[in-house]
Amino acid sequence: MPYKNIIVETHDSVGLVQLNRPEALNALSTELMMELGEALAAFEKDIAIRSIVITGNEKAFAAGADIKEMKDKTYMDAYTQDFITSNWEAVMTCRKPVIAAVSGYALGGGCELAMMCDFILASDTAQFGQPEVNLGILPGAGGTQRLTRLLGKSKAMEMCLTGRTMKAEEAERSGLVSRVIESDQFMEEVMKTARKIASKSLPALMMVKECVNRALETSLSEGLLFERRQFHSSFATQDQKEGMAAFAEKRKPEWNHK
Repeated sequence: MPYKNIIVETHDSVGLVQLNRPEALNALSTELMMELGEALAAFEKDIAIRSIVITGNEKAFAAGADIKEMKDKTYMDAYTQDFITSNWEAVMTCRKPVIAAVSGYALGGGCELAMMCDFILASDTAQFGQPEVNLGILPGAGGTQRLTRLLGKSKAMEMCLTGRTMKAEEAERSGLVSRVIESDQFMEEVMKTARKIASKSLPALMMVKECVNRALETSLSEGLLFERRQFHSSFATQDQKEGMAAFAEKRKPEWNHK
């Protein structure tokens, strides 16, 4: 379907979504987030897609939520509309792996959207931050929560209280991003990583994602039990039989994703 605020492409088994409001540094409007949710839902249903990339442009992944859209809202507007929650969490329901590919600014809601993805690959131009305090508000899409889990209390508190930005090198060193890539090779390397993920068994990818996410939500003993049961259940898949047979026969596996 045609979209106004995003560009959607498929590259073999990789689904690519590019945020496309360059005149507003890809500010995350309600319409854009609804379109993003629709695109992600379509990729989720498409059996041929096994990994997803969300990106922006060289200048900005997304410079935040659309302030012009929200500046006149009252408390009851925000509360009754369930502002942000109602259409911002589509990424969280994706069972397939989702990569945030960040160049330029990822601020406020942009940083929060990137953190909702399974991991972040950053260009050497990337800058992250939660500057909401400069507007007299606070992060509302998980900034105080996910940033604290990823960076620890001290650094998350400093960033949210001061509104300062964090460059790519510090973000990698602090654990916010998985890897920093030179800008002239950025999307090529992002797509290479996405294709590598997409070359694996989809049931195995989904189980891995569930287990890693569970680690953030539960105790070690409960997480280990969850992992063990998922490990056991993988032996019910056809891909487990194929993968181990291919290993024993010294050949490349041919997954059927069942």
